Amino acid sequence: MAKSKQIYVCNECGAEYSQWFGLCKECNEFGTISEEPIEISSSGGYSRSGWQSGTRNNSRASGVAQPRVSLKFSQINNDVQERFPSGYGEFDRVLGGGVVPGSLVLIGGDPGIGKSTLLLQVANKLSYSLPRILYVSAEESGQQVKLRASRLDVSDTKTKAVSNGKGNHNGNGKKENNLYVMPETDLEEILRELESLKPQVAVIDSIQTLHFAALASSPGSVAQVRECTSALMQVGKRENITLLIVGHVTKEGAIAGPRVLEHLVDTVLYFEGDRYASHRLLRSVKNRFGATHEIGIFEMAERGLVEVDNPSELFLGNRDEASPGTSIVVACEGTRPLVVEIQALVSPTSYTSPRRSTTGIDYNRLQQILAVLEKRVGVPLSKLDAYVASVGGLGVGEPAADLGVAIAIVASFRDRVVDPRTVLIGEVGLGGQVRLVSQMELRLKEAAKLGFKKAIVPKGQSLPDDIGLEIIPISKVIDAIIAAIPSERSGDFSLDEE
Repeated sequence: MAKSKQIYVCNECGAEYSQWFGLCKECNEFGTISEEPIEISSSGGYSRSGWQSGTRNNSRASGVAQPRVSLKFSQINNDVQERFPSGYGEFDRVLGGGVVPGSLVLIGGDPGIGKSTLLLQVANKLSYSLPRILYVSAEESGQQVKLRASRLDVSDTKTKAVSNGKGNHNGNGKKENNLYVMPETDLEEILRELESLKPQVAVIDSIQTLHFAALASSPGSVAQVRECTSALMQVGKRENITLLIVGHVTKEGAIAGPRVLEHLVDTVLYFEGDRYASHRLLRSVKNRFGATHEIGIFEMAERGLVEVDNPSELFLGNRDEASPGTSIVVACEGTRPLVVEIQALVSPTSYTSPRRSTTGIDYNRLQQILAVLEKRVGVPLSKLDAYVASVGGLGVGEPAADLGVAIAIVASFRDRVVDPRTVLIGEVGLGGQVRLVSQMELRLKEAAKLGFKKAIVPKGQSLPDDIGLEIIPISKVIDAIIAAIPSERSGDFSLDEE
């Protein structure tokens, strides 16, 4: 007979303790440890048949080793499940080319960023091409979901063209919407509905609000999130149902609940963006079926989220009105090149220690670039405030943007204007050298497509033929400064002139 035992689990990181503590030793959070009951077997050990009962297959006794359930690669079925489109190209890009049948996709993001809006629109698109789509709303009633759907122009039917037999089409045909809505928080009811309806795609909004009655803990606790996700995964894999699961995030921006939640699912997506800005970024951080760090870009409009056809223009400023302290870089997010404008402002400080502030740029990279400019180039920045930002707030974390950041800082210091038709690509080393970067051909083609005329790149970089750009190879940061920042006089560029 099973016995009950009490353990203490941290609701933030999932660490387990034999007694209660006010401070979790793993994540250093106060007041996050709560008591949870567990069941153990009466023998105090594993209850799996064959492990302790002595009924294991003794291959040494029989003299012949035989597999029980394991297979060789040659015995595994080669049938490949084809992906199906979601109706949104940006969403398919982040997933790796489309929705994989039977996969689990976890989508996290700040409150109000548009997670439910995105998934309701995706479910609506899929409902016209697939027989059954289930939307489980654990946070809203059916009336609330319908009210939000009407705002997003989600209807029961849509008009489709119908042929009249003469090659002409009219709009009299109606195509049914196969979207089913289920406002429910009870996990067992949801599992029964999944097994009964057998939808091709099911949206769970959200995993932190589901409740498993067999557990005494409250919804959102470590045990509830872990068990609910595990049960959904088993049904989804068995019935070949694609599950799109919404997850809440903590104040640090990570998915709330135990880390095992991210390990259970196949894909983890983060929906990012400033709620006061119009654009939203869907970023992949884990994907078993595609590349990570891919991004999809949407814009929040009156009727919901709209795909951005040319994202590079979103992160470019007004190139007709060039201002001092700006430069253009080409960043790569996964396999997507994005042309981004970098803005810098350098001004005298009124404090003992100068201020350093970044938006979209890594703070430590800025500190490193400032040190290189002062030590290797001779730009006196130790007593000046420095502010660096990327247009649109796009997070540019790769080293290929270092050269653009350095040029923008020097241009602001000298109050000069960099040619707005020039892009800068390169990593800045601690010795003042400019290092090679990856995916250079992809970056240059994106710049040429947007009408740029000149590119300053590291010397020794392999370049494609007939790219349509004037290529300026450089090996030192000082060479890039001379090439990118014009002098007021016709002579050479001088850092000492005031």
